[in-house]
Amino acid sequence: MDCRSNYENQNSGSTSSKMKFEYEDESSNIEVEEDTSMCDPIDDSIVGSDKTSADYYFDSYSHFGIHEEMLKDVVRTKTYQNVIYKNSFLIKDKVVLDVGAGTGILSLFCAKVGAKHVYAIECSSMADMAQEIVKLNGFSDVITVIKGKVEEIDLPVPKVDIIISEWMGYFLLYENMLDTVLYARDKWLVKDGLVLPDKASLYLTAIEDADYKDEKIEFAPVLFIIGLNLSPGFQSFLHAIAVWNSVYGFDMSCLRKQTIMEPLVDNVDQKQIVTNCQLLKTMDISKMASGDASFTVPFKLVAERDDYIHALVAYFDVSFTKCHKLTGFSTGPRSRGTHWKQTVLYLEDVLTVCQGEAVVGSMTVASNKKNPRDLDIMLKYSVNGQRCSVSRTQCYRMR
Repeated sequence: MDCRSNYENQNSGSTSSKMKFEYEDESSNIEVEEDTSMCDPIDDSIVGSDKTSADYYFDSYSHFGIHEEMLKDVVRTKTYQNVIYKNSFLIKDKVVLDVGAGTGILSLFCAKVGAKHVYAIECSSMADMAQEIVKLNGFSDVITVIKGKVEEIDLPVPKVDIIISEWMGYFLLYENMLDTVLYARDKWLVKDGLVLPDKASLYLTAIEDADYKDEKIEFAPVLFIIGLNLSPGFQSFLHAIAVWNSVYGFDMSCLRKQTIMEPLVDNVDQKQIVTNCQLLKTMDISKMASGDASFTVPFKLVAERDDYIHALVAYFDVSFTKCHKLTGFSTGPRSRGTHWKQTVLYLEDVLTVCQGEAVVGSMTVASNKKNPRDLDIMLKYSVNGQRCSVSRTQCYRMR
């Protein structure tokens, strides 16, 4: 994939934005019958045991590198800062709960504008560093850092006025931190209290991405991507010997299936986008129930030009609707980059589409039953066009 590199009407597929972002600074006809083989269970003997995210989730947030990446994400951090600094009337003299505080940056923003008190909950050992940071900046009397899981700790107060959190994961819902925010909301938030941010929307589009799919999924030779001037015949020969069923002379075809079932988190060049961007779901964090984060939604992606489709791409927008001005940010490929990037779901088929033809289907999203912080995604899609007729179901797992 080339890494150089809003709310829309769900029915029309419009991509016009109504949100103010407040940070600064020639193919033969292909006939394929319905195929559900891509939904066979993932073989854990190949990809590892199911304990990964459940056992190591909090430990992973003990490492500074993760927090450094988030702090250096200008879109993310500056948006939160502007929301708090430019809407201090929401925070001043209020009791604030910071869920998943990390280094405590959001707590510091709130203390700076006059919060009555901030309770910063952090389960990882980063809580110790947050405590030191709070002390270094002279806010020990305003910010109380509490080390522990939200579901297990007791607050010194019965209720809070505001809950603030940066809970969003890859694909919006990966790591399932949203459930923790909802738990805190139901337990501690006063009636008519604020949740910041309060809206999140998930979107889907389709891209052409032959080069990356050949390199990673089909295991095309690395020689193709370093620009060597090879004859077409020799390139075909190299590709033939380098596919998964002949890797240095050994059959590794079982790995291809695992490779395509793992979504890729990467930056997508907007030039790769082939279709409209479809709004899949909007969540109101102040009102939704925990179960609302599992859903099945339809989609219709209409080709805006003649091209190939190799993958579907998901991204999300976040908004703070209670501010003086509607504020938020997008993680889409047409927006300034964030550490969330986009989530790429490679298709088993290469879809050949003409302008105006549609890929229709549905997406089912749910937490993994064994590992709730992992995410299971089932994609049903079909296209019936001039050059391509395909119907398939594929399953993916983010872990």
